[in-house]
Amino acid sequence: MEEEDVYTKDGTLDYRGEPADKKVTGTWRACPFIIGNEFCERLAYYGMSSNLVLYFKHRLNQSSATATKSNQDWGGTCYLTPLIGAFVADAYLGRYWTIACFSTIYVIGLTLLALSASVPGLKPKCFAEDDCHPTEAQTALCFVALYLIALGTGGIKPCVSSYGADQFDDADEVEKKHKSSFFNWFYLSINVGALIAGSVLVWVQDNVSWGWGFGIPAIAMAIAIASFFSGTRLFRYQKPGGSPLTRICQVLVASSRKHKVLVPADPSLLYETTDAESNIQGSRKLDHTKDFRFLDKAAVETERDDVKGSVDPWRLCTVTQVEELKAIVRLLPIWATGIIFSAVCSQMGNLFVLQGETMDRQLGNSTFEIPSATLSIFDTLSVIVWVPVYDRIIVPVTRKITGHKSGFTQLQRMGIGLFISIFAMISAAILERVRLQMVRRHNYYELDAVPISVFWQVPQYFLIGCAEVFTFIGQLEFFYEQAPDAMRSMCSALSLTTVALGNYLSSLLVTIITSITAKDGKPGWIPDNLNYGHIDYFFWLLAMLSVLNLAVFLLISKWYTYKRPVGTLR
Repeated sequence: MEEEDVYTKDGTLDYRGEPADKKVTGTWRACPFIIGNEFCERLAYYGMSSNLVLYFKHRLNQSSATATKSNQDWGGTCYLTPLIGAFVADAYLGRYWTIACFSTIYVIGLTLLALSASVPGLKPKCFAEDDCHPTEAQTALCFVALYLIALGTGGIKPCVSSYGADQFDDADEVEKKHKSSFFNWFYLSINVGALIAGSVLVWVQDNVSWGWGFGIPAIAMAIAIASFFSGTRLFRYQKPGGSPLTRICQVLVASSRKHKVLVPADPSLLYETTDAESNIQGSRKLDHTKDFRFLDKAAVETERDDVKGSVDPWRLCTVTQVEELKAIVRLLPIWATGIIFSAVCSQMGNLFVLQGETMDRQLGNSTFEIPSATLSIFDTLSVIVWVPVYDRIIVPVTRKITGHKSGFTQLQRMGIGLFISIFAMISAAILERVRLQMVRRHNYYELDAVPISVFWQVPQYFLIGCAEVFTFIGQLEFFYEQAPDAMRSMCSALSLTTVALGNYLSSLLVTIITSITAKDGKPGWIPDNLNYGHIDYFFWLLAMLSVLNLAVFLLISKWYTYKRPVGTLR
């Protein structure tokens, strides 16, 4: 028994392919290399993306609406490509090699972007700040680089958080308690990287050059790869469990073929392997649940399934395989409620930045102007403040009240964040309303910066940061915990697609609103000169959608059934 306790029971291996020794692998001894990798990668990502809407507007000569749409389309793609990376990780390469391979693509994209902004002939020719004339080839090169970055980040995003969580044995109660803390500190590292990016790198882009502003992120990403490889001997590794999409399709096909077959009342009569372990590599067995009974037909044995020596998985699936699909189906409604929340958060890199450009950005009596994108550091500072407060104060206090090991359940935590996000949009809408009243009262229509301090934007950034600590971290933990063991990368990617769809939703709303409001010579809600516009209406629209979204989330949360794994992996 003592010898068995030396090794993990969740199926993880060491770098040599042997069972992972608890005393020399994983836990917090391995996490600094993963968190360090994430810190550098997020520094690179936010250092390049925080100010991108202004690069599109001032260097690629795009209008405000087009720049916002281009930025959100690209940002959405960055959170859609994780589906590709997750599939590769779960089915073929595993999380370690997926991170390594896609990181290389990431560095190539960042390097190409830096060259497109610094090398004569590749960068747009500019005669003044707002007088640039890029060729089609120069614009195309910029977007090729950006979409290489989108592909590269797609292999990292869904794997790094799951890979960090893999370092804690689910079957060990002591290690399992630390997993929730890992997600908190992991998200903190993201925001420390974003803090440096939103302050130092944005200043470099605005005051030194875009070439250096994009070049430093490329260097940071190279350091991220070096940090990751440094921990190779300490990591725990999960074997890829085969294509999760194939297993899902097998259940759908098998249950469709048996649509006329009755499901037995006794679930013990459904097909499952007799071994203590699941027949899916890297997955524990899952207990049968009562909902979605149509899918149980895939696990009903018939005479035609009785073939000696083998089972056709396209005709007969195990209970665990069926429960994998059920777990995904249960996650989808919760997943959908994250889309509007992500649309709210996406405003920090778009309309908040454009709004800040129209305000007084001077620091005191000096001539120094704060780049409007730098205000995003208050979102980051909010996260940096709230993560330790949540981890060290809120969790212990609420744990005594609720009796839950994490204080709040993951769904309760996400719901609190959705509620807070409503007030972020209300704050932004009120500020814009006050700004526009000043414009009309004093006829400031042609003034580049209205004399109202940009620091009035701080509350809206701070509220979004607080909401992220509750919703995004809760979502990370929820999707990892509720995902089937062999589908964790895919489910992490699924949670990230809410960010993609949130960006696409915001982009779609901008397109629709512009087409409706900018008719017959009218400036519309989002014109090039925001003094003639009404982005406060857009913020109110997002606030109303957030209220409806919260109501739907509360209804869905009452219905949700948590997965029930049984047994251990050896």
